[in-house]
Amino acid sequence: MTQLEYAKDNKLTPLVKKIAETEGILPSKLLKYIREGLVVIPLNLKRSNIKKPCAIGYSLRTKVNANLGTSTDKLSLSKELEKLKIAVKYGADTVMDLSVGPAIKKVRSQILRQSPIPVGTVPIYELAVGAQQSRGDFLSFDADSMLGVLEGQAREGVDFFTVHCGVTRSSLAALEKQKRIMGIVSRGGAILASWISRHKQENPFYRYFDQILEIANRYDVTLSLGDGLRPGSICDATDKAQLAELKILGDLALRARRKNVQVMIEGPGHIPLDQIEKNIALEKKLCHRAPFYVLGPLVTDVAAGYDHITSAIGGALAASFGADFLCYVTASEHLRHPSVEDVREGVIASRIAAHAADIVKRVKSAKDWDKQMSLARKRRDWKKQIKLSMDPDKAGLYRQHSRPKVSKVCTMCGQYCSIKLMQERGVSA
Repeated sequence: MTQLEYAKDNKLTPLVKKIAETEGILPSKLLKYIREGLVVIPLNLKRSNIKKPCAIGYSLRTKVNANLGTSTDKLSLSKELEKLKIAVKYGADTVMDLSVGPAIKKVRSQILRQSPIPVGTVPIYELAVGAQQSRGDFLSFDADSMLGVLEGQAREGVDFFTVHCGVTRSSLAALEKQKRIMGIVSRGGAILASWISRHKQENPFYRYFDQILEIANRYDVTLSLGDGLRPGSICDATDKAQLAELKILGDLALRARRKNVQVMIEGPGHIPLDQIEKNIALEKKLCHRAPFYVLGPLVTDVAAGYDHITSAIGGALAASFGADFLCYVTASEHLRHPSVEDVREGVIASRIAAHAADIVKRVKSAKDWDKQMSLARKRRDWKKQIKLSMDPDKAGLYRQHSRPKVSKVCTMCGQYCSIKLMQERGVSA
């Protein structure tokens, strides 16, 4: 049975109890939110090595995903496994394997074997890579091979799939009328749009959605309905093509719930600050309050080399308005394949955004964390401050490099430390 089926039967599983305790929420409430489709728990029935399961959705801590995987130019499995370790160490809640290199199955199997957190994939990538390798044409796949890839990945233990079911002939027609600056920037969306154009057929992920639901139900794979028509420029944000796809995803989300399949919705993308709240509200309305998984969003297009900051700004705002799940963006976005250090900084940037939003959402553990840091600063307890930091390694290194003459202050203020001066005068205990 899937977690959604258990919830509909009002059966409290050990997994739900464990997550409720971690989240600081009543198990009965968590069960209710799962039953209503407001919360998902991405955990394949085949996975036995997850040490840190998580729930995503309403009233819970905002979660962060880190993308991994080989490209056609960067094929090192060892590097991707190192990135996995770094992502886990610095607090990612999930990872996604986006590999498009030739050893795609080997990479995925190792990530699944070594990851203590949920793992997601984008099955269209394996489908296209397989077609390229076997027939020399990455668009030469059909519905049977698509379902075969999904079944195979589910059997291996993949916890959630991104499936681009909303890239259809009708949504592409809306895109054609729109005349965007950037067109389609989703890799999966572009592959499927090209396939539809070539074969003059409907998107197989949409056409055979019921069969996909059967696979997802059998293994309790959570479906993440992908935003293949997300805007890749703030000039294209919230356009008719994006909304046409979102409406389709909302209909598919209801179909998934009826088949006891957990589902969340993916969102943009590049959005200016003043459109973020509207985008969250539209998703919650059109997709029946399904958990919202956003890429960033990036709030400007001109910060090449700093897009982890651009996305953190957008992510903090999006999550404060109700987005539930942030996909990190690294500093190398738009420029190169991310390095290990890019992954570390990307995870930290997204975690800062998520935590800032959780304070606004009144997630109790979030404000408590900040309070403990404030108390440690008041006491000038440097060890405690470092321990409570989002990135203790970096905080500790900075403190070590400070080398103050007076150990109870830092080199920024030295003897003029405001906290020290006030404490000496009895103004603050």
